[in-house]
Amino acid sequence: MKDVTQLTEGWSLSHDGALLDARVPGCVHTDLLAASLIPDPFIGTNENDIAWVAQRSWTYTRPLGAVGALAGEHERTDLVFEGLDTAARISLGGAELGSTRNMHRSYRFDVTGREGELRVEFAPAHKEAAAVREAVGERPNVYPEPFQYIRKMACSFGWDWGPTVVSAGVWRPVRLEHWSTARITRVRPLVTVEGGAGRVELRVDLERTARGTDRPLVARATVAGIEARADVRGDAVTLVLDVPDVQLWWPRGYGEQPLYDVELTLLTDDFALDTWHRRVGFRTLELDRTADEHGTPFTFVVNGERVFVRGVNWIPDDVLPSRITPERYRARLTQAADANIDLVRVWGGGIYEDDAFYDACDELGLMVWQDFLFACSAYPEEQPLRGEIEAEARENVVRLMPHPSLVVWNGNNENLWGFRDWEWEDKLAGDSWGEGYYLGLLPRVVAELDPTRPYTAGSPWSGSWEHHPNDPDHGTYHSWEVWNRQDYAEYRANVPRFVSEFGWQAPPAMATLRRALPGEELAADSPGMLHHQKAEDGNGKLDRGVERHFALPEGDFDRWHYLTQVVQARAVATGIEHWRANWPRCAGTIVWQLNDCWPVSSWSAVDGDGRLKPLHHELRRVYADRLLTLQPGADGADLVLANQGAEPWTTTVTLRLMRADGTLAARVSLGLTAPPREVLRLPVPPEAVPATGSSKEYLVADAGELRAVHLPVRDREFDYPEPRYEVAVTTVGGDRDTVDVTVTAQTLVRDLLLQADRIAPGASADRGLITLLPGERTLIRVHGARGAGANTVRAALFCVEPA
Repeated sequence: MKDVTQLTEGWSLSHDGALLDARVPGCVHTDLLAASLIPDPFIGTNENDIAWVAQRSWTYTRPLGAVGALAGEHERTDLVFEGLDTAARISLGGAELGSTRNMHRSYRFDVTGREGELRVEFAPAHKEAAAVREAVGERPNVYPEPFQYIRKMACSFGWDWGPTVVSAGVWRPVRLEHWSTARITRVRPLVTVEGGAGRVELRVDLERTARGTDRPLVARATVAGIEARADVRGDAVTLVLDVPDVQLWWPRGYGEQPLYDVELTLLTDDFALDTWHRRVGFRTLELDRTADEHGTPFTFVVNGERVFVRGVNWIPDDVLPSRITPERYRARLTQAADANIDLVRVWGGGIYEDDAFYDACDELGLMVWQDFLFACSAYPEEQPLRGEIEAEARENVVRLMPHPSLVVWNGNNENLWGFRDWEWEDKLAGDSWGEGYYLGLLPRVVAELDPTRPYTAGSPWSGSWEHHPNDPDHGTYHSWEVWNRQDYAEYRANVPRFVSEFGWQAPPAMATLRRALPGEELAADSPGMLHHQKAEDGNGKLDRGVERHFALPEGDFDRWHYLTQVVQARAVATGIEHWRANWPRCAGTIVWQLNDCWPVSSWSAVDGDGRLKPLHHELRRVYADRLLTLQPGADGADLVLANQGAEPWTTTVTLRLMRADGTLAARVSLGLTAPPREVLRLPVPPEAVPATGSSKEYLVADAGELRAVHLPVRDREFDYPEPRYEVAVTTVGGDRDTVDVTVTAQTLVRDLLLQADRIAPGASADRGLITLLPGERTLIRVHGARGAGANTVRAALFCVEPA
């Protein structure tokens, strides 16, 4: 049997003539941080003080004498790097093994019989990128950094939500593999379902030693008690396992997520040489792009069920991705699942995530939209990049294809759109820019290696050059004009077929800001706040977003912080409610973005310290199976019940026309049923509709615990009363760590928010924004609030106030 030795210990990193202890997997920055040689780049403006790290060469060393001796028991020893970031020369005992230039693939070197000092010498990423740019010529880019010339995580060079922390290092595991006769090099499981029976077709590739060329080999595979065996002739074999009565894998909210273990063993004379194991799931998958009366749809169909996608975009969860543990992946993805999210898009400026990410998605029922790694830039198609990109694509398609959660491969992020709209065509003057990857190489690789999954050339993409790449009537659509230039009400201006990016910014939680900006007197434009705002005119857009609806608070950071978070939650909810109300014409939304890679003002629902913004709670509401919403209608307002559940939604909706002073003007009750997976939309009865332009009337719709509120004017024009409410705090359980906060409204209390991290940095509340009518009460459970009293809690409560 093959022996494996993990090379995690005994590494050193050279620094100014000295050697530091190095952690592998890891990177230069994490080792320098551990040695207290650089400050934390996430704190204050330290990012600027560590820029020198990216400009240096760095060398990792490790002795391989004792380990190399183990090779005597086998014919062959391979040195395997799962990930090197990025441009490196590898040598052993003074002899060069090879060089690398791609963070997104693995490398294998035959080191049979060798020993000595293992050296991995990293050149600065900027130097490698400059050499490639010199060879292939200049290409347009939306950012000033040269990430399109090197196969490295693009956002390590900075983004409009991320710092510039360009690292280097052995960022994924490294090991020695000792083997004899033959080993398994690649397995492609093609998993299909037909008529209730599942099929796993294993396409297996092998490598043999010189002595093993003529040895008889047998491949044996099992799944769900079914076994298949085949004699291996040559270096490839196919095994087929038919599994009757399989249980289907479903996205969360549609069914269960059963997973099946597939075991493959390579044998000679009944002696096991190598093994391979993965978990698979059985499901059918289609992407309906058949033209209809509205244009070209983009609708996922899983196990025959048409799905309105409730998605979020995912960026690397740390700008130093070697720090992301399986536990951290699971925590963040569980936060996604808790918000009723059913799809996570892995964005093209990041990385192909660790297997632990996709394992968690398999188990949680989170569909994965996987970008190939191209974002917001023109990418040269010449060598050496083209060969690297094909090798990278082939390796990662095969690595990820066992996962049932993976539902689509996507060629790039915004590059097809960029070519058409960002003045690239004239600048390129006929030079290559990536089209050959997105419309040629990548679909060919997917069709060859993973034909069970759909491919789309880009996000956004209309399906062909016959339409504008970002045409809302065709394919996928990115909605960024609203955040950049308009009021969030403009999300209702169109009905795209599938919204794969849109979003609104807000700052992180207050405790996150206090940790990241210690000692700073916080203000929207204080030095640390501006440094942790990477978007172009980000604060200007935040202020304009607030000012369209509220009086912009001058000199009151706490209020500004609250209102920007309210506007973020409302903006995203406005878009999702409108687009869900137009299902099935619109077949999904993917919010930009779930997470952050450091503490920053951004579009995220979960901030850089893992704290939930109000947006996260709002996503849980608007992505629930049952959504109650009030939408603008021809006669003032429409009542919409969007039911994504498998059962009819029968309910009584109570409509109340309220006056700002708290009195009731009209009340209507409607018994309604929304069919499964459908939307029910009807006009609000005229007697319950507020007068057009009224600043003293508003409409409230209630269905069980669901509530929707409609004001005929913007908040700053509405005659809000001074909010009055009572607060009571009750300890839950014996540890005094959890408290129940009861808020009783004496007036209209709009968008009440308890910012639990103001009580204690580790505290969290189970509710987001809440609107209470006079006389109503709500209960908010707060964990991590040991000893909190009513005054402490009241200081952490905010709500809308009169302009």
